[in-house]
Amino acid sequence: MMLYCNIRATYAQQYFEVENNHKRAYFRFQLLRDMIIVPLKINGKGPYNFILDSGVGVMIITEPTLIDSLDIHNKRLIKISGLGNNEDFDAYVTSGLHVNLPGGIRGQDISAAIFTKDHFGLSNYAGTPIYGLLGYEFFNSFTVKIDFDDSTVTVGAPKDIRIFKRGSKLPLTVEDRKPYIKTRLFLPDGKQVEDKLVVDLGAGHPLSLENLIEANKGLPDKFISANLGMGLTGPISGYLSRISEIELGKYKLKNVITSFPDSITKKDDTLSVKRDGNLGIGILKRFNLIIDYSNQVMYFKSNLLFYKPFEHDMSGIEYFCGGDNLKHIVINRVEKGSAADEIGLIKGDEIVRINFKSVQDMSIEEIDNIFKSRDDRSILLDVYRNGVYDRLILTLKRRI
Repeated sequence: MMLYCNIRATYAQQYFEVENNHKRAYFRFQLLRDMIIVPLKINGKGPYNFILDSGVGVMIITEPTLIDSLDIHNKRLIKISGLGNNEDFDAYVTSGLHVNLPGGIRGQDISAAIFTKDHFGLSNYAGTPIYGLLGYEFFNSFTVKIDFDDSTVTVGAPKDIRIFKRGSKLPLTVEDRKPYIKTRLFLPDGKQVEDKLVVDLGAGHPLSLENLIEANKGLPDKFISANLGMGLTGPISGYLSRISEIELGKYKLKNVITSFPDSITKKDDTLSVKRDGNLGIGILKRFNLIIDYSNQVMYFKSNLLFYKPFEHDMSGIEYFCGGDNLKHIVINRVEKGSAADEIGLIKGDEIVRINFKSVQDMSIEEIDNIFKSRDDRSILLDVYRNGVYDRLILTLKRRI
């Protein structure tokens, strides 16, 4: 899932710290549908699942019921702008939150934006309750080491975080509370470009290029139309294709699935920092990372996922987790011309079983992996629609 947001506000200096004067602290995270999920407490209550997201400039609480649960009184109403098809909307800004993460990490007087309505539906997407996103204040307080091999985050001062013996080091800039790096891209037509990209751990895609269509007057030859994610003001439409290669220091990743947002919905005028695109977790998770805002540097070291091919969903189905237990798989969108479209699946259908196994006994990631497993693979689906069960054979189709 791709989350686009642009919240502009002025805050006093805020930071997190490690308790008891310890040099370092660490905690475990869960990587769920390419989101780094961390448990945290707010004002002594919780824990609440939050997404660790370097692309977010301020802590965001997406679940409006927390306003009452946390007994928040110090708040004011602001207008939020973002990327999408609709108008701006309202959110509260509050300060003075006490935030605690595992490992003895605490933040005092943290400000947050609190949605008056859940616009992202993160819980339905993840299949587990999600309450918000934690971003700049956390990354600006420490040097942050993220190890995707053992699912841990380690934080400390720069001198207390051990640098990788073998890896790559890239310059990093922090502008308008977001990190940027420059990379070299190799396009399918043979062109080479150097692009400035946001380092965005909250973006589920590998790579998004926001200006390439206009700059090169067209898309790569092979592409599909797609819903690229959700902005604060609505869905982001665009296209999916592949680029030949991206360079990150000494590392080269080939045949990378790439998103191209439609110029109508990406709204460049909302961006305070000019950029070419967005480096998402689809690439970042293939490395263990050290992100150091204070020294303006980022370290990459390839991990066990580095050589895994880039694959996209081959079913053409977008689905969410519904019901009180978030265990019902409901189709939200079917891509025209896709494998799912060809067998007549439509929005609102509920997938009950996959290859005779109840979806309630499967994780959402198991389901994702089946739908992007292999071109021309046949999958048996039991589907519920309007009180009637049907059994269908879905044959996966790689379209990019």
